[in-house]
Amino acid sequence: MQMVKKIKVLVVDDSMLFREVLSRGISSDPYIEVVAIAVDAFDARDKILEFQPDVMTCDVEMPKMNGIEFIRRLLPQYKLPVIVVSTVSEAVFDAINAGAVDFVTKPDVQSAKSVESFINDLIVKIKIAAVAKVSMSKSISAINSVTSEASDTDKIIAIGASTGGTEAIHRLLSHLPKNTPGIVIVQHIPPIFSRMFAERLNNCTNLKVKEAQTGDFLENGKVLIAPGDKHMIIRKVGSMYKVECFYGDKVNGHCPSVDVLFESVAKACGNKAIGIILTGMGYDGAKGLLSMRKCGARTLGQDEKSSIVYGMPKVAYNIGAVEKQVSLDNLPQKLFSMLR
Repeated sequence: MQMVKKIKVLVVDDSMLFREVLSRGISSDPYIEVVAIAVDAFDARDKILEFQPDVMTCDVEMPKMNGIEFIRRLLPQYKLPVIVVSTVSEAVFDAINAGAVDFVTKPDVQSAKSVESFINDLIVKIKIAAVAKVSMSKSISAINSVTSEASDTDKIIAIGASTGGTEAIHRLLSHLPKNTPGIVIVQHIPPIFSRMFAERLNNCTNLKVKEAQTGDFLENGKVLIAPGDKHMIIRKVGSMYKVECFYGDKVNGHCPSVDVLFESVAKACGNKAIGIILTGMGYDGAKGLLSMRKCGARTLGQDEKSSIVYGMPKVAYNIGAVEKQVSLDNLPQKLFSMLR
């Protein structure tokens, strides 16, 4: 019988209690082995050299050097997938920007249910990180910005993403002009962080970005991001499009689900939509994007080279849902050529 190679994990956290909770929890999975623990960035650097882990979990707040600065200095030397472990804070997006693959929020260690949920979530993300492509922080200006005006402004743009998607969406939206047709986005992200993510994008792009609420209408220059614990759909009201957000069962393992959004866009918008599927693990969004294409929508998929995890875009491409695969750098220009 062939032995399955375990994923070697380095745990970095300055709290002895939390290191113990985290290490014991993820070691319960038969495919994961905690090969070392470290108390700070300098200790972690030595452990990386000694144990050569496949994945590192890293606290944001640490003595001597915080996790974000450590990631920025680490990745140019060691292409090591990093999962950030943090309290509820916008700092996780800075860590993702620095090159971390994903993040999880620290649980209430007094609550067994909270710890169990945290461990289960982290185990899934470690397995994804083990196959993810490490991407060092890139300047936003590296993407080709769109300076021309859109000629077809009665369209809408629907975007779906998962692992690596927060940074991909940030980079894409940062290069779109303020008269861009209305955009709806499903990003697999926990509640609270979806609002933080929307506010962050609102402050650093030319677009008006907000966490979606039932009754919000789409308009040029406006971006609506699905709440982290609700599905989002589009309905046509007269000549306008309105969103509805609602609690529901997970679809393809997710709520919100990209498929739920894309299927509604296919039905409500037909050939007045453009669908984009970005980096992420799994297959959420592939069937919905195919429905959009069958209804006349134009469709784009992020290519393998620029994806942190080439999962969702790959499945969508393989079933014929993606009309054109494009690198993240060229996505804004390709999107606007379709709008023209």
